[in-house]
Amino acid sequence: MAVRRSRRSTRFEPDFDPDFGDRALSHARHDIVIGRWQGVRDLLRDTGDDWALRTHRLRLLSHAAAGSTAVEAWRAAEPGDPDAAVLRAATEVVRVFNEAIAVGRGGAVDRARLDVTVMACLGAADARPTDPMPWVSLLTVARLYEGGVGRAELRRWWDELRRRDPHNLEGHVQVLRYRSARWHGTHGSMYDFARDAAGAAPPGSPLPVLVQIARVEEYRYIADAARGKGPVRGFDQHWKHELAATEVRRTRERWLGGRPPGPVRPEEVEPLNYLAHAACYAGLPEVYGELFRLLEARASWVPWAYTGDPAEQFTRWRGDGRATS
Repeated sequence: MAVRRSRRSTRFEPDFDPDFGDRALSHARHDIVIGRWQGVRDLLRDTGDDWALRTHRLRLLSHAAAGSTAVEAWRAAEPGDPDAAVLRAATEVVRVFNEAIAVGRGGAVDRARLDVTVMACLGAADARPTDPMPWVSLLTVARLYEGGVGRAELRRWWDELRRRDPHNLEGHVQVLRYRSARWHGTHGSMYDFARDAAGAAPPGSPLPVLVQIARVEEYRYIADAARGKGPVRGFDQHWKHELAATEVRRTRERWLGGRPPGPVRPEEVEPLNYLAHAACYAGLPEVYGELFRLLEARASWVPWAYTGDPAEQFTRWRGDGRATS
């Protein structure tokens, strides 16, 4: 993959491609912008049952479709297409989150609106019974219910996801966030979930990075609470204390140690950025040097945006990693 460079110099520039190098996805998202749905249909059919790639593509397509009527046009033209049902459900979840953002913290989305979204997800699950994505969508919208959803219901949705794709990263991330202090849990319950999932993951699975995602979620929660009140005391050790550094090394061993050789897949770019970010702030150049060599210029906006300017951080740490390789 070619590294982007300016015309006036050879200065490195990170590649914040919103599609993470997935050109087929870029074409389908462009179709949505111009009001076409046929490219989206073809992309999802071509993706087949590669659950990791399919979940990743559906997540990004749903964000693109939320501000258009493309998915409704597809449903009207081909009402029996199960992929259209799955994408519409995911899109409704994005729309209801957008409504929650508009209401603002402290407000609540109308429960009836949430119930309609849940029914769309359950209908998508019936339309495509083997697909994990409708259950990922359900685990996502669960966060918006005031007080959360019932324990039995949440467990059923979680079991249904795991029955179809036991190592689905996006589904795990949604449950992690549900269990976080920001939503319906605590820092402790979030970390317990992340560490349990990491410990049960097979070699080569990205699930161990859940521990680093949890660390970012804790940082966001505490930093948001302290905004306008000055620095958080003792927080400079959040990323680099002994346990944090040990867990970065452990994730690297469990994930990359068993990962098949080859180029980075689009769905791996953001999780690898989470691990690189954690390795940088833990002060582990032997880990982040390896990760930047693997990523090349592929950067994701998060988690870098939570700790400063994403391009500046990615560039600075990458340069340091190259110097120590």
